[in-house]
Amino acid sequence: MAANSHAKSVLALIVSATAALGAAPASAQALDKVSFGTNWVAEAEHGGFYQALADGTYRRYGLDVTIVPGGPNVNNRILLPVGRIDFFMSANSLQSFDAVEQNIPTLAVAAMFQKDPQVLIAHPGVEKFEDLKGLTLFVSKEGIASYFQWLKADYGFSEARVKPYTFNPQPFLADKNSAMQGYVTSEPYQIETQGGFKPKVFLLADQGFNAYSTLIETRRDLVKQKPDLVQRFVDASIIGWYHYIYGDNKAGNDLIKKGNPEMTDALLAYSVAKMKEYGIVDSGDTTTLGIGAMTDERTKSFFDKMVRAGVVKASIDPRKAYTLQFVNKGVGLDLRPKN
Repeated sequence: MAANSHAKSVLALIVSATAALGAAPASAQALDKVSFGTNWVAEAEHGGFYQALADGTYRRYGLDVTIVPGGPNVNNRILLPVGRIDFFMSANSLQSFDAVEQNIPTLAVAAMFQKDPQVLIAHPGVEKFEDLKGLTLFVSKEGIASYFQWLKADYGFSEARVKPYTFNPQPFLADKNSAMQGYVTSEPYQIETQGGFKPKVFLLADQGFNAYSTLIETRRDLVKQKPDLVQRFVDASIIGWYHYIYGDNKAGNDLIKKGNPEMTDALLAYSVAKMKEYGIVDSGDTTTLGIGAMTDERTKSFFDKMVRAGVVKASIDPRKAYTLQFVNKGVGLDLRPKN
């Protein structure tokens, strides 16, 4: 009897062990493989995505995510329409409008930044935004083609005052009567460390340049055929951003540094602090709708400004650039600090 019961218990152990072994590959198989292309090398501005990968959030949503970093010689955006990647991190709403104009079958499904981080940086003593008009301005050719046209149309800035920006702060540091473009999360830090002073920083978003930024783009066919997959990727990315901004972001930062060894802890901490201070990720509509929020009104407002500035054609239908199907659901609001 005892021997029989022992045999039964051994058999039960073998069966449960076999079941467990069988379950492991099955659960691994259940993960959907997804590739996500960023538009630059790994940095804090991509932190929520790296955090979701590092802390297992994507896996909990049934996703096996590969982040494909961008860089100076990498154009991940062209890989999206041809199916080489599933999602892409686009810089701002202008790229979504451009996709409509070029008849590219992509659309934005979430906006991780409520404010574009683009800034103009001046020397101490420049108090008002309008004062920048009288300075030499270091602006890139991409900047001239986009936000500078808006500065001309809405604020009367002059292209005659512009000199090429080569992503080097030295010309700005050498000329006290100049201002340069940058991101609120990085270039001011560079100036503080290299120039030894705290510059004046003007966030264009706070002056009316109300583009969404760091959008998740995907293909229209993926939205149509696999809406559940798109929803899970958006939701998990949103959770990743809450964890990165408000929680313990060490795992995300470690992954960023692994992908970009030049990244320092000091710059990562600075970037996160500035994203919080300026409400880059979480402000306005996100306080009630959750990170990633987009609205028709906000998109139309920005579109109208870009038409007025001559950056976008009035014939484009901005509603074809995005969908609200996957956002504004309050995902992750419980992770937001209460005060």
